[in-house]
Amino acid sequence: MTTLVFGHKSPDTDSTGSPFVWAWYLSEVKGIPAKPMLLGEPNTEALFVLDHWKLDKPEILTDLSADTPVVIVDTNNPGELPDNINEADITGIIDHHRLVAGLETRGPIEINIQPLACTATIMYKMIGKHWAQAPISVKGATLSCILSDTLEFRSPTTTQEDRAIAHAIAEDLGVDIPSYAADMFAAKSDVSAFSDAELLRMDSKEFDLNGTGLRVSVLETTSPTPLLARKDALMSAMPGVATEDGAAQVLLFIVDIIKEEATLLVPNDMVKHIAENSFGVSVSGDHVVLPGVMSRKKQIIPNLAL
Repeated sequence: MTTLVFGHKSPDTDSTGSPFVWAWYLSEVKGIPAKPMLLGEPNTEALFVLDHWKLDKPEILTDLSADTPVVIVDTNNPGELPDNINEADITGIIDHHRLVAGLETRGPIEINIQPLACTATIMYKMIGKHWAQAPISVKGATLSCILSDTLEFRSPTTTQEDRAIAHAIAEDLGVDIPSYAADMFAAKSDVSAFSDAELLRMDSKEFDLNGTGLRVSVLETTSPTPLLARKDALMSAMPGVATEDGAAQVLLFIVDIIKEEATLLVPNDMVKHIAENSFGVSVSGDHVVLPGVMSRKKQIIPNLAL
């Protein structure tokens, strides 16, 4: 039976690329038939990466049959996975996020969660000596995942291992990192084709803050102006998205990759209260700039307070 490898809903580059890496390793090195899958449409940067490295877009998983063997990557949060994930046969978890309770397995499995910036970095280390066998497309996907998750090493989640592995892969592939990362980020910044609701869900995670459900959304861009021009429309769409998704509020952070800062939209008093309590700022309008804030995992979610 084929093992399905997938990451979280609202797939970014890491959740799109890492399944390719691990499915290749399972199939070609371990002899376990595996295929990469998605839990939704990938963002524009991930689509650019697939096209650049000539990878076919994986099938979107709409129905996970009971007992299907799966490997979960880039998350361990049941809320970011299919509703019936515990009916599947979870055979492995590879992740770089905090541990969240709720997943159940049939027996002992291999779990590898490390404090690195990117799931693909962990996979590179796990693959070890077999890395030399990896095709160019797998190597390119790995490099892309690392550059995306580290924001080309600007993110505070970046470790020396992420940096060293990315440079080693880039040298092997003959890729100029600044040039390639700029192309990736340009693709990520082009969101003109997406509706306001789609943008609010594009790179989004559900988070329970002391019983209050939040949808914490991040849009990383080298050109924040077009997004900020849609500020009013985005805020108008927030209540509907929150209601549909069972959340109390949507928090939207527009991350300026170049200036290394985030702008949090503030549509109401509750978000104003959260912003002031979480980041020690004073909010006087419908947005607030947070200098140095770039990482949801390290700087946003850990600091959220009511």
